[in-house]
Amino acid sequence: MIPAPNAHLTLATRTHPGNRRPKNEDFFAAQSYRLEGDGTPVLLALVADGIGGHLAGEVASKMTVEVILSRMLAFRGGDPLPLLHDAILEASRQVSQAARASPEREGMGSTLAAALILGDRLYVANVGDSRIYLLRDGRLRQVTIDHTWVQEAIRYNIITQEEARGHPQSHVLRRHIGGDHLPEPDLRLHLRDGETDAKAVANQGLRLKAGDRLLLCSDGLTDMVEDLEIYR
Repeated sequence: MIPAPNAHLTLATRTHPGNRRPKNEDFFAAQSYRLEGDGTPVLLALVADGIGGHLAGEVASKMTVEVILSRMLAFRGGDPLPLLHDAILEASRQVSQAARASPEREGMGSTLAAALILGDRLYVANVGDSRIYLLRDGRLRQVTIDHTWVQEAIRYNIITQEEARGHPQSHVLRRHIGGDHLPEPDLRLHLRDGETDAKAVANQGLRLKAGDRLLLCSDGLTDMVEDLEIYR
C-alpha cells in the first residue's frame, strides 16, 4: 500500500506525560494509505506503551510502531490480519534483539493496540494492556481484552471487576512486545459479553457505521479515568 496525504476518516491524537513523570514512554501513529490498484483507503492506527526504566521503554514503544508501519507497507489487499500478526512478531523480535545488545535496555518491551480500517471495515490486534474502544449507538465497549494478571483473575472469578481497579498486581502483564518469548498477538474483536473466542475472531472485518467512534489508548488513560467518564 502507498502512503496517502489525507485520511478518509476524521481522526485526532493526543499524548500527555501525566503528573508522575516529566516524559511518558508512549508512542503512537495514525497513518493513511491507499491500496495499489483499486485505491481503497486504509487507516492504520497504533498505540504502544513502553516498559523499562532509563528511557528504555520509550525506545521499545517507538521501535514497535516503526517496525509495524514498515512491515505493513507490503499489504496489497484481502485479509490484513496475517500480515499484521507477522509484523507484530517481527517488532517483538527486534525489540528483544535491541534489549540484548545494550545493558541499559535490558528488559525493555512494549504493549500494543492496533486498528486497521480497510475502507469501512475494522480489524484489530493487541498485546498487553493498551486498549481499543468502540462507541456505537450510545454504548462504549472495550473490544480488546487486557493481557494482565487481573484480567485473568476476573475471568476465573478470583476477584471482581471492582476489586481489579487499583489492585497491586493490576500492571502485571501476561503478554508484551519484547522479552525472551514471542507474544501471541490477540486477534479477537469483542462485541458482546460472553462471546466465544471463535466468534470474537469472526467479528474481524466489522463494517463501521456512520457515527461510530474508535479510541485507542494506553493504561495512562484507563488507570485514571473510568469508562463512564471516557464515554462522556
